[in-house]
Amino acid sequence: MKSRFHSGSASWPAIAFILSILLIIGGAFALHYTKGKSITVQDISSASKLSGLNFTHQEKKMMLPNLEENLTCYKKIRQIPLENSVSPAIIFNPLPAGFDLKSVEAEAKFIYDEPTNVEVPESEEGLAFYPVTDLAWLIKNRRISSEYLTRVYLDRLKKYGTKLHCVVTLTEDLALKQARQADEELARGIYRGPLHGIPYGLKDLLAVKGYPTTWGSPIYKNQILDEEATVYKKLTEAGAVLLAKLSMGELAWGDVWFGGLTRNPWDINQGSSGSSAGSASATAAGLVAFAIGTETWGSIVSPSTRCGISGLRPTFGRVSRHGVMVLSWSMDKIGPMARSVEDLALIFQAIIGPDGKDRTVFDLPFSYDGQSDLKTIRVGYYKKSFDQARRHKEKYQAVLDVLSSLGVKLQEIELPEIDPEIISFILNVEASAAFDELTRTNQDELMVRQGQDAWPNVFRQARFVPAVEYIQANRLRSLLIEQLTSKLKEIDVYLDTPSGPSLLLTNLTGQPTVVVPCGFDDKGHPLGITFIANLFEEGQAIRLARAYQQATGFHLKHPDLNLLDQVKDSPHPEEEED
Repeated sequence: MKSRFHSGSASWPAIAFILSILLIIGGAFALHYTKGKSITVQDISSASKLSGLNFTHQEKKMMLPNLEENLTCYKKIRQIPLENSVSPAIIFNPLPAGFDLKSVEAEAKFIYDEPTNVEVPESEEGLAFYPVTDLAWLIKNRRISSEYLTRVYLDRLKKYGTKLHCVVTLTEDLALKQARQADEELARGIYRGPLHGIPYGLKDLLAVKGYPTTWGSPIYKNQILDEEATVYKKLTEAGAVLLAKLSMGELAWGDVWFGGLTRNPWDINQGSSGSSAGSASATAAGLVAFAIGTETWGSIVSPSTRCGISGLRPTFGRVSRHGVMVLSWSMDKIGPMARSVEDLALIFQAIIGPDGKDRTVFDLPFSYDGQSDLKTIRVGYYKKSFDQARRHKEKYQAVLDVLSSLGVKLQEIELPEIDPEIISFILNVEASAAFDELTRTNQDELMVRQGQDAWPNVFRQARFVPAVEYIQANRLRSLLIEQLTSKLKEIDVYLDTPSGPSLLLTNLTGQPTVVVPCGFDDKGHPLGITFIANLFEEGQAIRLARAYQQATGFHLKHPDLNLLDQVKDSPHPEEEED
């Protein structure tokens, strides 16, 4: 599965956003004529080739004064500091025309299958792989303490974290403090909910005061932000215990960061995929009870698939991205990663909602009923992906067979005619704007990965995307939203293979996706299947995915961490293609 780009968040002013992207005819000159040289007709002729445009000699001469004026504006804009956290005045809205927000509010309810009794396992190893639902019951009923569970995970992080290259910063003192507080509150009869006392990890692009937030890059290795991500605050309020800041692909691409390659615990010679590399690896290895990841184009779905865990990429605008690194203002999303799909519902419930800081967030409830009748969910599948799967076709077909055996009626669906690949450069442009200073100051040369298929080159070439084409691409994006809504009007949830077109399509349109393991290949590598729901209907996808998970049990299998003794470290191996 090829997932090229992977996640972040935050924001910036409209004029800086549009002008710094640059009209191709002015933008090319902005990079090469910074020493007072005049723009010439020949310059316009050369630049025009990059955008496939033709102008007469007279038209080119007429442009010269305006292009010089634009270049002057670009220079002035660059003198004004723009931190990564400054968002554009242009805000992406995933809602199709006529979307009824009140219908989402009307259906709100939250019901999950809380266990009636959970046994404490004989080994700490067994406890470490328990789902959040079981750990929550044990803590709530004081069969184990949060501090004990926290120490179990801290020991595992110290033992395996360096071998997997999944830990950037261990937050041990903070974790023990939060765990003791959780235990003290329980002793006083205070219970915050199912995440009370549950240890977890954060992808290292979410800010936590007093700790580095490195974004996976040596450029930001010592960066300590004087703010806290809203997601971290919400999890703290829910009683969760932060164990570690986990690795991520540098600036949210892939699984290579300044500490090396984050490894897949199922295969130590393979990367964990990215960019939520550490979140997936640590969760799969039982080093945390759950983790938080982010996705722009595959950063939750891809590593969750690779590492055999459950992941939720929510509807765009569900979770505040305040205090989180921006990659793409219109595509970044934050979601949970866990070993059980119902765990996703518990975690997601705690992190949704507005905070008054991220203007894209909708104030809408999350509805989930783990006991609802499956037959009420209208389910489709994109047949073309299943038929044309190059590998593991029988495994994907088996997913459909299992659902059919559960009484689910499957309908074939079609997807929009517009190829989402042709507008994928939207991400390149926004990422280039988010890290524009690195390009202009040549700090991009300090990044770990270089070459044609790496951020430094992408940032540079995105400077030559015309502002007009960026806007046109977003207009096509609006058509994609309307077309997909029309295709899914008789469907609540549909299935696609991880390598199908839905990954990019729904990251552009904003639909939520749940990924769960669906078996293993001949080498023992996990495989995954995706459940895509309509906007704000994460609960429907989770309910269907949970029924599948209960019927198969693939999520109950765990990697053999004894194989980590065979790890031969390489400081900065090349990223494996997803």
